[in-house]
Amino acid sequence: MTERVDQILSYYESDSPGVLANLRRMLMHGRLAGTGKMVILPVDQGFEHGPARSFAKNSAGYDPYYHYQLAIDAGCNAYAAPLGFIEAGAREFAGKIPTILKLNNSDSLLSSKDPSPAVTGSVADALRLGCAAIGYTIYPGSAHRNEMYENLRILIEEAKDAGLPTVVWSYPRGHGLSKEGETAIDVVCYAAQIAAQLGAHVIKVKPPSAHIEQDAARKVYEAEGIPIDTLADRIRHVIQCAFNGRRIVIFSGGPAKGTDEVLEEIRGLAKGGAFGSIMGRNAFQRPKKEAIDLLHKVMDIHQAGG
Repeated sequence: MTERVDQILSYYESDSPGVLANLRRMLMHGRLAGTGKMVILPVDQGFEHGPARSFAKNSAGYDPYYHYQLAIDAGCNAYAAPLGFIEAGAREFAGKIPTILKLNNSDSLLSSKDPSPAVTGSVADALRLGCAAIGYTIYPGSAHRNEMYENLRILIEEAKDAGLPTVVWSYPRGHGLSKEGETAIDVVCYAAQIAAQLGAHVIKVKPPSAHIEQDAARKVYEAEGIPIDTLADRIRHVIQCAFNGRRIVIFSGGPAKGTDEVLEEIRGLAKGGAFGSIMGRNAFQRPKKEAIDLLHKVMDIHQAGG
């Protein structure tokens, strides 16, 4: 079952043994170990959206230990969070699950069409806490995107020197994009390409819609007959745009929704060849038993390919 993992690691031709070891560490952990698929639990919502909006629906989630244990009990490949949550359980859960330290975050106390997240952690923090990777969000389309790109390149260089891979959340947003355009197929594919070009090892994007935002892109999609009618078609194209499948691309779970809707979306991701999912609110806002059951179903669908 490790042949697929070996194949994936072969795509990262410039990386050190340390980076490859940590990528393998995540790919070989949990229920999906060895399959080449990943399901990660991310819990940065307390910082991004506020504690009540994030945790009141399942009050156990106010406790950082809860999320560590949920990720472990569900058999996730990794657990991702900002500095405070990782620090709060770092000793208790050391070595029990690969962790990803999210190095930048935004809050929702000031609304802006052009987000500019603050750097809230360091590569040194990730090493001190025994993390398997760092995480960073970029907002292609934001007026502040160049600063994010430049910060990311510095952090990726530091992380590579330390033997840590980088997971990039690539979320298009800015005054030049419509709300519908944030998940448009052409824009999501562009966001995946940008993250890959900046050196991301794992790329996280949102599942795209069939909307095409850019007129110049629409002409190409129509002229070349690029199939985008089904979610599986669109996922396949996103993977293609991330170096033709030579970078790990996982997809966010998005806003909270019903179980049937979640699983239907996951089937589309799996059929399109997604490397996996990174699912936060749709997991930790449910009662623990229900969350584990849902995550297991998500993992089973990814492993079966839809």
